[in-house]
Amino acid sequence: MPENKTKPTNVSVDAFLAKVEPEQRRADGRVLLDMMTRLTGEPPVLWGPSIIGFGSVHYRYESGREGDMCRIGFSPRKAQLVLYLAASLPGRDALLAKLGKHSLGKGCLYITKLAAVDLAVLEDLIAQSWAYKSAQA
Repeated sequence: MPENKTKPTNVSVDAFLAKVEPEQRRADGRVLLDMMTRLTGEPPVLWGPSIIGFGSVHYRYESGREGDMCRIGFSPRKAQLVLYLAASLPGRDALLAKLGKHSLGKGCLYITKLAAVDLAVLEDLIAQSWAYKSAQA
């Protein structure tokens, strides 16, 4: 089986964020960094080249593929913020309905800018995702 390319690194999260463009994405990344650090109580770790993750979880698929990944995290990409939260979180749809402008991908939540969402709802979604994924670990 191929090895997972997304692994924790020793790269400084602050150094990574300092290079994020555009400037608004960098600022939103710092808000998410502070929020997730506070809510998880975990130090941020750069996973692969661009995911800021908190905690870790071992996974195993029915296919036999397995590996480790951050429990929750985000990536401040040029086009949008990508959040990696609990896709199967009970009550997730109700929270997303109150969140504001966003889109969903396969297991990802996409936000163009934090100003377009309700930060209290986002904080609740992050906290509940952390608790849910922690209970499964």
